[in-house]
Amino acid sequence: MIDAHHHLWDLNAVDYPWLMEKGKKRFFGDPTPIQRNYLIDEHIKLAAALGFKASVHIQVGAADGLEEAKWVNKIVSENQAWPMAQVAFCDLSGDQREIHLDELQKLSSVVGVRQIIGRSPAEDSSSKTNELLTSDSFMKGLQSISDRGLSFDLQIIPELSETCAAVFSQFPNLQVILCHAGSPYNRTEEGITSWSSDLNHLSKLSNVSCKLSGLGMFDHNWTQATVAPIVTTVMEQFGSARVMFGSNFPVDSLSSSFKALFERLTSIVDEKYFEDVFFKTAQRIYFPNFSSG
Repeated sequence: MIDAHHHLWDLNAVDYPWLMEKGKKRFFGDPTPIQRNYLIDEHIKLAAALGFKASVHIQVGAADGLEEAKWVNKIVSENQAWPMAQVAFCDLSGDQREIHLDELQKLSSVVGVRQIIGRSPAEDSSSKTNELLTSDSFMKGLQSISDRGLSFDLQIIPELSETCAAVFSQFPNLQVILCHAGSPYNRTEEGITSWSSDLNHLSKLSNVSCKLSGLGMFDHNWTQATVAPIVTTVMEQFGSARVMFGSNFPVDSLSSSFKALFERLTSIVDEKYFEDVFFKTAQRIYFPNFSSG
């Protein structure tokens, strides 16, 4: 199995301003319990105990994205018994985009890029990241990573789905992976219905896949029953061949243990789809040379 979405951080090696900011509650809750090093040995211990054999590291807001990517690449080279691909940060709208992408592609573990467009309504209103969707420079950046054979991890809020579908339909050869099931932050019946309708804009695009990850970020009291409608909707709209599991650890350790998270999702997903959701989809997109052996 492959854990297709997790983070690592060494606070002595890389600067993460958002993580070390004291006393500020984030859209996923109070980060105090995770304001510590979370290293590869700890993640392997948690994941391997459940049968995982590989993982995908996702950029996580370092002050210097290239510095973070180089650090992760070093971790990969030092832990070859645990295959790990990485999705790194690049400002696709920036003047230094092509230079940055050239540098990233010198790192053997880099397979994709993530530049967050949406986190939550409150944070988006101050960060203005939504404006990327109307940026010509960002469009050129998406074309560049498509041409380079890199994938794009898409993090948004549901309200941006229709606009995103219009954008990413222009790049049919770009593998797009929707993080955290499109961030259904409103867990009321009305909110889930609205999210499902929004999600349909993206699920219609054959080049878009979806991660069952981050389901505890907007509800720390989540249970198998409360997220079942989310998981079921994702499976119905995308089909198992375009759905993958991600732990989102250590962020999701704020709402559950790794074991509980995994067991809740395996209880919802039909067993006949396990191979796709927990292995094949992530293998196809992130590292096709990795074998199940």
